[in-house]
Amino acid sequence: MRSDTLGVLLAGGLARRMGGGDKPLRHLGGRPMLDHALGRLAPQVAVVILNANGDPSRFGSYGLPVVADGLPDHPGPLAGILAALDWAAEHRPDLPWVISVPGDSPFIPLDLVARLHAARKAAGLPIACARSGHRTHPPVGLWPVALRADLADALAAGERKVARWAGGHGCAEAEWPDRPVDPFFNANAPADLAAAEAFLPEVEP
Repeated sequence: MRSDTLGVLLAGGLARRMGGGDKPLRHLGGRPMLDHALGRLAPQVAVVILNANGDPSRFGSYGLPVVADGLPDHPGPLAGILAALDWAAEHRPDLPWVISVPGDSPFIPLDLVARLHAARKAAGLPIACARSGHRTHPPVGLWPVALRADLADALAAGERKVARWAGGHGCAEAEWPDRPVDPFFNANAPADLAAAEAFLPEVEP
C-alpha cells in the first residue's frame, strides 16, 4: 500500500453505449462492477474517492467521498482527474499523488499503483500510465497533485485528451500482459458485460 497516494474511481461519464445510467453500478458476477474495482484498488492506496456527477446518494452504501466534476457538460476523464487533484489538495495535502481508474474496469492489477510509481521514478517523469496489449490506457494513470493548476488551465483552454495533456509533461508507461484477461478491460456496452462474466473466473477465484 502506498501511503502517499489517493485513488479515484472515475464514474462521471454518460454511459451512452450502455444505455445511460451508471455503468459502474451494472452487475458483474452478482455485484456492481464498482465493487470489483474498489476491492482491487483500495488495498493499494491511502484513501479512495469517487468521481461522479448528479445525486451522490446513489453511491451512499460505499461510504466514499463523492466528488463531482468542477466543469459543466461532462467534459471527460480529465475533469474527473482534476476534481480528484483538487480534493486531495484541499482535504489530504499529505497525499501528493493521485491514481485514476475507470469505475467500469473490474480487473485492474493488484500491483497497479506500485508499478506505475516505479515506472515514473525509473523514467524520471512526472506522470505514468498503464499499457497492455500494445495499447496505452491514459485514464489509468498516476498524477502529481502539483500539476493541478496546469490541468485546470488546459481544460479551460479546451483540452479534453488525457494522452495529449499527459504527453506534454512526459508520461512513463508500465505494461501488463493482456492474456488470459486484459487487466484494463472496461465494459462500455451490454455485450462487454457478458464477456466480463466469462473472464471473471480467470481473475477472481
